Amino acid sequence: MKIMAGRMDRGFEAYQEEFEAKALEVLRSGWYVLGKEVESFEKEFAAYIGTNHSVGVASGLDALYLAFRALGIGKGDEVIVQANTYIASVMGVTMNGATPVFVEPDECYGLDPAKIEEAITDKTKAVLVVHLYGQPCQMDEIARIVKRHGLKLVEDCAQSHGATFGGQITGSFGDIGCFSFYPSKNLGAFGDGGAITTNDSELADRIKMLRNYGSRVRYYNEEVGVNSRLDELQAGLLRVRLSHMDEITEERKQIAALYDKLLKPEAGAFDKPAKRPGATHVYHQYVIRARDRETRERLIEYLKEREIGTIIHYPIPPHLSEAYGYLGHAKGSYPITEKYADTVLSLPMYNGMTHEEQATVIGALNAFR
Repeated sequence: MKIMAGRMDRGFEAYQEEFEAKALEVLRSGWYVLGKEVESFEKEFAAYIGTNHSVGVASGLDALYLAFRALGIGKGDEVIVQANTYIASVMGVTMNGATPVFVEPDECYGLDPAKIEEAITDKTKAVLVVHLYGQPCQMDEIARIVKRHGLKLVEDCAQSHGATFGGQITGSFGDIGCFSFYPSKNLGAFGDGGAITTNDSELADRIKMLRNYGSRVRYYNEEVGVNSRLDELQAGLLRVRLSHMDEITEERKQIAALYDKLLKPEAGAFDKPAKRPGATHVYHQYVIRARDRETRERLIEYLKEREIGTIIHYPIPPHLSEAYGYLGHAKGSYPITEKYADTVLSLPMYNGMTHEEQATVIGALNAFR
């Protein structure tokens, strides 16, 4: 039995008739950009997150880029961000000319609040939290620190659709929440897509202007904007999936609960994911951590031989990437982040995963020596 690390066909098949009906409806409408589907999705998604506004854009990276641009953060400014994130989080900062200031994560892979204040300088303008793998950061402490220092708070919610901390959903804590709807996400489109959420009417209006060539009125351009519009087809298909988000999320939680219950690491070969008190994890990924890099490499090969797929999220931290070599960070600069990069491993996790598939994965892991 071949088991993929992730797959999207099962998620389509679960609501196939609804997806196909909506696709035909949009195709037959004759309107494909910034129409009623986008407008409806924006209202429905804002209601789901619990914010006053949502603005659809072309991707999660565009959401991040436009968020910092709309906040006026650019050259000479610093943004604090956890070092173990996906590189797109950092790109949203640097595309605006600002400088990322990395801090280490906590045991749940989120930004460690205890390390924020020591990284604040007179150039710091914002803190970017990344709710990695589907588990929220420690938002009560982070929000207090940000407020005390008069900083902006931006949330990267690319992997945390529906996750909550203290009963509040991610994407509603900060000045702006940034979402990706890449097909593999819990709320995934059938191509690229993204959105920002905010309670600030002026920010929402500015991002709507920036995403459309810097124009509010056709052919009248206030700024040099970009072309970053969530298209009608993707918005319509996202509306279908959004209507099923509770059951989609619950299924992933049940898969994770079975991993939690039945995985029995032999001789401490790996650790199961830590859970943050007061938070709900939506398990975009179920991430174990091997004892060391050598153990992880043996485990990957062992599972591969049994046709079980895995993914490393992420093998190269942004501060060690070639793209950010100019920042001058050497190996060893962020030892916790680097240890995670050497040891994390994402197990198969997807909607539609069968009990037989999961039992096979669990059996193989429990037999690993």
